[in-house]
Amino acid sequence: MRGRYRPVIGGVAAVALLAGSVSCGNVAEQGRAPVTVIIDTFEAASGAEPGNMRGFLLSDVETFVDGNPSIFNDIARVTMRLIAKDAGNQQNALAPTPWNAVTFTRYHIQFIRADGRNTPGVDVPHPVDGAVTVTVSQTPTVVPFEIVRHQQKIQPPLISLARFGGRVFIATIAEITFYGADQVGNAVQVKATMNVSFADYADPG
Repeated sequence: MRGRYRPVIGGVAAVALLAGSVSCGNVAEQGRAPVTVIIDTFEAASGAEPGNMRGFLLSDVETFVDGNPSIFNDIARVTMRLIAKDAGNQQNALAPTPWNAVTFTRYHIQFIRADGRNTPGVDVPHPVDGAVTVTVSQTPTVVPFEIVRHQQKIQPPLISLARFGGRVFIATIAEITFYGADQVGNAVQVKATMNVSFADYADPG
């Protein structure tokens, strides 16, 4: 899951829904599927320190390794599970069956800023889409994915952060939406958010 790119020239628990999406513990409208997907945890780590998973991401745009400028992709993981829609009514709730299992096949990441300046490639990184194949049931399932790609770090606006080349920090909220369907074809979406701050941070010691 972790990759590294060396340039030649240096320069929470979230609750998700089925027919709409929410984040950070809010329950919203439900779709046709008889289950709800819950995101129990959402963590990320800088590619320079992949073992340091946290509930927010400090994304280092450039890291020196043995005196050479390197770029690492940043990684993340969510833990998902299913619950019945009527879980609050134990008398009427039915446990999810194998037909209710949800298979996710792709995800979309968009970065936004609280100040409303959200032009991709100018104020925030461009949105990205990725492929993932995982089936979620009642048992908690860990889903790893790439949250910031190498390419984004060598394109505006992130490249302007390297070696303090004009900007210092870019603070964003990453919105990640997973898309899939249950085993009878009901569409399912689940969304979660995380604070992501980009800068040329001090390199790991």
